[in-house]
Amino acid sequence: MAPMTSSPGPAARPLLNRRLAEFGTTIFAEMSALAARTGAINLGQGFPDTDGPESVREAAVRALRDGRGNQYPPGDGVPELRTAIAAHQADRYGLAYDPGTEVLVTTGATEAIAASLLALVEPGDEVVALEPYYDSYAASIALAGGTRVPVTLRPRDGRFRLDLDELRAAVTPRTRLLLINTPHNPTGTVLTRDELTEIARLAVERDLLVLTDEVYEHLVFAEPAGSADGGEGADGGEGADGGEGADAGRHVPLATLPGMRERTLTISSAGKTFSFTGWKVGWVTGPPPLVAAVRSAKQFLTYVSGGPFQYAVAEALSLPRAYFDGLRTELRAKRDLLARGLTEAGFEVYLPAGTYFITTDVRPLGERDGFAFCRALPERAGVVAIPNAVFYDDREAGAPFVRFAFCKREEVLREAVHRLKRLTA
Repeated sequence: MAPMTSSPGPAARPLLNRRLAEFGTTIFAEMSALAARTGAINLGQGFPDTDGPESVREAAVRALRDGRGNQYPPGDGVPELRTAIAAHQADRYGLAYDPGTEVLVTTGATEAIAASLLALVEPGDEVVALEPYYDSYAASIALAGGTRVPVTLRPRDGRFRLDLDELRAAVTPRTRLLLINTPHNPTGTVLTRDELTEIARLAVERDLLVLTDEVYEHLVFAEPAGSADGGEGADGGEGADGGEGADAGRHVPLATLPGMRERTLTISSAGKTFSFTGWKVGWVTGPPPLVAAVRSAKQFLTYVSGGPFQYAVAEALSLPRAYFDGLRTELRAKRDLLARGLTEAGFEVYLPAGTYFITTDVRPLGERDGFAFCRALPERAGVVAIPNAVFYDDREAGAPFVRFAFCKREEVLREAVHRLKRLTA
């Protein structure tokens, strides 16, 4: 009898799908674990350390008690939320969407991004994205079999800027989709109306689809200088009242520009606007054929989620303007507090026009490697940050940049600033 031979078994080949081989544990998990282990202040991962409005939280409790959403909600999302999203888009931006065919509720913006790319990108298609980018973009493009083509935002005159000529040059006959993020994570850049107009012109000219991530739409502190409508005044400075000009807080959705509504999917979510990031309620708006395509992919991901939270978010979207204005004012003050502290600690600071992140350059501190700097920072100063290089294909381009989140309580930020001054003590 011939001796038995064992088969190579599953370990003979890599277990992880080759499309995901370049992606390991996210930097957010690594740095949050480091914060917990060292007792450092976590200014890395972008989540608030306080809950959002009590009325919104109570709306979720009420939905649970009333039995609304405790079973599977509709695949598109509960009608109340879809109607509220459509009303929000119309009221804020003059964008009219049919809640029945042009709005889809998702498990956060991350699922919206993944489902959109899985639905619209074929293997071999190119997706042009602004670099540095939220890490799920790269993974979702890879899962779809697409090829990512980064167009890098580079620091100039105090902020990270888009080179429109470089964007145009990145588009080839294989380009399927532009993936745009404004307000931009991690740099805090808010694209100007002029820049958005050129992006729209390119998309129409080359007949491209556009996926636009606008989750920080209510966290715009000023329309940046160079915008067609004015911005921060003739001298680029703040107005006499201490604000940042008539356009403070203005967000310009790409879908509002000529020729864009019919080719644009707009993504947003409740997490950043209402400080309930754990609820994971996001949405997509766009023309029926594109939304239907995303729904086809989404139904095989989570199918549905967050039923009671959807009812609460519907109520949140109808909060008075004073809530959104107050959130923006509060976060702008926190931005300024942390930016001053980082400058005093020796960083070069790029003041963000939006989001709740500040990008810094560590080279004035004698450092060049953001990874090494962030891994040592908890022991050196008791603070955790994120190395921006994880958001780049070209790791060298992102090597000296480090991101801090300022969506924390004021006393936490003040303590973090106090600790960071150890770097130059």
